[in-house]
Amino acid sequence: MNDYIIFADSCCDVSPELLTQWGVPFANMTFTFEGDDKSYIDTDISNKEFYDRMRQGAVAKTAAINTDAFIRAFTPILQKGKDILYVAFSSGLSTTVSCAHMAAEDLKEQFPDRKIIIVDTLAASAGGGLMTYMAVEKKKAGASLEENAAYLESLVPQHCIWFIVDDLEYLKRGGRVSPLVAFAGGLLGIKPVLQMDSEGHLIKVSTARGRKKAIEALANKYAELSYEEKNTPIFISHGDCEEDARILVDLLEKQGGKTTLLTKIGPVIGSHSGPGTIALFFIGKHR
Repeated sequence: MNDYIIFADSCCDVSPELLTQWGVPFANMTFTFEGDDKSYIDTDISNKEFYDRMRQGAVAKTAAINTDAFIRAFTPILQKGKDILYVAFSSGLSTTVSCAHMAAEDLKEQFPDRKIIIVDTLAASAGGGLMTYMAVEKKKAGASLEENAAYLESLVPQHCIWFIVDDLEYLKRGGRVSPLVAFAGGLLGIKPVLQMDSEGHLIKVSTARGRKKAIEALANKYAELSYEEKNTPIFISHGDCEEDARILVDLLEKQGGKTTLLTKIGPVIGSHSGPGTIALFFIGKHR
């Protein structure tokens, strides 16, 4: 069985330090601020500074990881005689996956004996982090490249991805809610409860009156969709609102769920969700 490397991207919202501990290299998606020609990666700016700029009205735009970037990232791994399992950001939100496939195809001629398997997680933020973690644990248990990829594919339909946002304006910019809904929500204090569907797209499922009720709605989704044993990992990510995210951690604990990782939503994902976002990820009965 040939050795392989688990590969990720910065949209998984797991810190570079923790990914290094896991032995997982990654590629960076980039972003820019409107009116600023400089291109950034997540580690170029602190989360606090990024979200403060958004709160002050800055608009951030993101760009997919292109084919050349994947070729540059994959080549050193293949040169060492190792295969690659790339745990990828949702194809429903980005062309990053298709660029990775093109890179893999381009590298076949140069490395005919090596394998690159790409798993479309249909997830974002720490949902990708959760899938990466599951892949790392599976590899530790002795799974081959093909076995691990099949395992991840089997988890995709069971990957529960639920989140809330604090301000509908950011979703309005991305066309996720209408201007009228955003305006009404701002007046009435209505918070949308959203999920990622089976195609990796963001959909609005329900609403809650106020921040507290919205956080409780996430905990209720865990109670509804989690397995009775409640022994699968839980990841939570937040957009510069750790105190509120810890409220969700406590609510889940009362239901028997132990949070495995509480992490920050980086600028790339945060460009679309905005400050105040809280996202919950776990393996459950179905999406």
